Amino acid sequence: MKLFLREHILLITMQVIQFAIIFSVYWLDGYHDHRTGLYAVFLGLFILLCYLFYNYYSRYHFYKRLCSPLESLDDSFRRTEQTPISEALDQLLIDQYKLYQNKLKQLEHGQEQHLEFMDQWVHQMKTPLSVIELTAQNLDEPDSSNIREETDRMKTGLNTILYMARLRSVEQDFHIKPVLLSKIIHEVNGENKRFYIRNRVYPKLQLDKELTVETDEKWLFFMISQLINNAVKYSAGISDRILLKLSERDGQAVLEVSDNGVGIPETDKRRVFTPFYTGENGRDFRESTGMGLYLTKKAAEQLGHRIELNSQVGQGTSVKIIFSSTQNLTKV
Repeated sequence: MKLFLREHILLITMQVIQFAIIFSVYWLDGYHDHRTGLYAVFLGLFILLCYLFYNYYSRYHFYKRLCSPLESLDDSFRRTEQTPISEALDQLLIDQYKLYQNKLKQLEHGQEQHLEFMDQWVHQMKTPLSVIELTAQNLDEPDSSNIREETDRMKTGLNTILYMARLRSVEQDFHIKPVLLSKIIHEVNGENKRFYIRNRVYPKLQLDKELTVETDEKWLFFMISQLINNAVKYSAGISDRILLKLSERDGQAVLEVSDNGVGIPETDKRRVFTPFYTGENGRDFRESTGMGLYLTKKAAEQLGHRIELNSQVGQGTSVKIIFSSTQNLTKV
């Protein structure tokens, strides 16, 4: 009703002004019979109200549709009254929907091409890095270790870039299956063995229970690697241990990665999951990109997991991955 009145307020105003002018003309012409003039005005207003009443109820669904938000894109194909203005609106929405679908397909195609390019580029870069590593094995120390340390850093950066690209289409990249948490942790530790030795920080594994959860093994490997990378990086030179703990809490599997390193300042805790935010520690540790925790949390959310972070400056940091409910949790 409000939209209808707003649309016809000018018509109503002009009709009232027109009746007033006609009545004034008759009055100034010397015709002073109020009853006849008022009767003419009444007839005019009555006809106007009848027109507005008919116009409103004949287009009731049209105005209702204009005032109601679309609940889904399929609502664009919903038909209203068989009036010219309603049919024009229906056709406009259909054309808009088709245009949106075409643009969306173009963007998806461009994204697929971008992801394919990034995937190929990362794998192409890994090949010469592997060759460099093999060449470095024939060199004397400490040159060999220094070169392999740099190639490990480059591999970590390349993997981060690849997962950033895949995060845009993460739903299509998931492959959910039962994963034994202790097995994936051992694989991550094996992959990061040189990283531990280089930084003189070593993992301690604490298993309260052997637990299997429904998740994506590849993305979980990446998430744990990011947490371990941060734990080692921010505790190197302060502590020689990080703790990897598996436990069950309220029917949920919990994987915790904790360290005794520098900790996170209170002012940075709310923003550590923001992309490219490095905070105070990031300025002190130049290798920080600000993407590790962001990617970890985004992947966890897409998988239905939760991330909890606790940290105290000078005491260390603990990050927990809390997996889904009891129905997806299996004890081995």
